[in-house]
Amino acid sequence: MYKILGKALAVGILSTLASLAISFAFVPLMGGQVAGAGLVMTIVCPIAISIPVSILHFYQADRLRAANAALASAKDQLAEAYARLKHQAQRDALTGVLNRATFLAELEARSRNGHSGGLLFLDLDHFKSVNDRFGHAAGDEALRLVGALLGKLAEKDDLIGRLGGEEFAVFLDAASPDHMLGHSQTIREAVEAIDLRAPSGMRIALGISIGVFHCAPRFDPAEALAASDRNLYRAKSMGRNTVVA
Repeated sequence: MYKILGKALAVGILSTLASLAISFAFVPLMGGQVAGAGLVMTIVCPIAISIPVSILHFYQADRLRAANAALASAKDQLAEAYARLKHQAQRDALTGVLNRATFLAELEARSRNGHSGGLLFLDLDHFKSVNDRFGHAAGDEALRLVGALLGKLAEKDDLIGRLGGEEFAVFLDAASPDHMLGHSQTIREAVEAIDLRAPSGMRIALGISIGVFHCAPRFDPAEALAASDRNLYRAKSMGRNTVVA
């Protein structure tokens, strides 16, 4: 408030000086004199008018600036909240990777945009026995660790999703067939090396079967998933914890 009063007083002084300058410049030209009541009015009128009006003006201007700042802050907070909600809506709550719907939508977008790459269909081996023997908490931790591992091994433009249960999918953007197979083996070995422990301290051995399919530009996502799923089934039938392309 003191800042507003200071500004208003400055305006009042400037207005008074301007009034005096105008009066002394033009009144003598019209044959009059700036004296007595005329001089008093020349000083009093600008002060009486400018200071109250300036106080009101500066007060309203400060309120408007504060309102604009609050609006900008609220807009930023809303944008951040929307971004968080969008991120949460696209992610699997347990593993942090894309959920099924988002992964499939992103895979469709890559196809429309002419991308090629490797599509990996992954399934944790004997996952039901992990839940049955060690509890669902151990099963959830296994899924979380696998999701984190897939994210750590991924390149910037790769897609990682949880399709449901213990099934994951990875799209290696622009990957060659050799890179696709090498990356799949890296995943398999890394999952096998996960140090997951039961509450008793016993190590829970994990394995993963991977079906792989190389996608040419403008690939059909449904056909690519079906092909990688067939290769996953072959990996399961060949004894699990293996990669089939």
